[in-house]
Amino acid sequence: MKQAMVVRTDLKMRKGKIAAQCCHGSIGAYKKTAPEKIRKWENEAYAKVVLKVQTKEELIELKKLADEKGISNYLVVDAGRTQIPTSSITVLALGPDEDELIDQVTGDLKLL
Repeated sequence: MKQAMVVRTDLKMRKGKIAAQCCHGSIGAYKKTAPEKIRKWENEAYAKVVLKVQTKEELIELKKLADEKGISNYLVVDAGRTQIPTSSITVLALGPDEDELIDQVTGDLKLL
């Protein structure tokens, strides 16, 4: 079991901003996950991975694929109070879910 955060690199967010956006995503996807999957994840190592894509379009395609596979997910939309424009989609969070299922969506992505 793991959770994956996929970050857009074209926005040129600083490290702290990326961390905050990933936290928003992690909680958002967690809240949408079935209780039995949460329990299984909690009984393991709470694994998380942070990956990258270049564009919003790539994030949207990954979200569609996650939806098709029934993976809980959450798109983070920034309020625009600091580094980036209002309503920018910054992160797609997936899961927690089975590693193999998450990998069907994110398996070709590089670590951030």
